[in-house]
Amino acid sequence: MLQILHNPRCGKSRNCIAFANDLQVPFEIISYLENPLSALDLEVLIKKLAIKPIALVRQKESIWIENYKGKSVTDSDIIQALAKHPILIERPIVINGDKAIIARKIDNLAAFLQ
Repeated sequence: MLQILHNPRCGKSRNCIAFANDLQVPFEIISYLENPLSALDLEVLIKKLAIKPIALVRQKESIWIENYKGKSVTDSDIIQALAKHPILIERPIVINGDKAIIARKIDNLAAFLQ
């Protein structure tokens, strides 16, 4: 079953949920702001996404700008920041088994679901 890391205040995240509903694809919503991912969960997710940790960061968020931007941070530092401040995680993320995508574009989600 698909899992969708969802922020209900995010339009792209709501669009992702609506798209999955329209396709009648069964999925589980993970409210990652209410139930933050651990550093280990994030490491697993990053492997499924096949990206560097920095690619998962919403770099325009004030928390990132005020605390991390322009500083020398390791991948581990980034993962710890994401675990501490889940608002920094790009969204929505769709997980299907051992693969995942950041589904900001519906076209990418459609291709992922095929």
